Amino acid sequence: MDEGRGGRRVIHIGLPELSEEQLIEIGELAQETIIKEVFDVLNRSDVKDIEVTMRINREETLDLEVEVYLEVPIFVKVDVDGLIDKAVEKAYEVVERRLKELAAKD
Repeated sequence: MDEGRGGRRVIHIGLPELSEEQLIEIGELAQETIIKEVFDVLNRSDVKDIEVTMRINREETLDLEVEVYLEVPIFVKVDVDGLIDKAVEKAYEVVERRLKELAAKD
């Protein structure tokens, strides 16, 4: 059976104090950016499974934890790890830009 190939990445983004609405917005923005980046490279039929999970950790610092899992069939010629890295990097840039916009409003 065709097992395919998968990759997983977890990153942590430090956040300033934000309202619940702002936290949700930041998480959705990161998730949408990652999914868009993946589907800019791959067709929907090329993806066996994609999971983008956001967690907000409120410990010493406020962190957004982004976890991405992507699985493609073995015949799809793509660097899965590289694609995930690129998508996560783009999400980080978009979130950072949005956080700067929010900080400028305060």
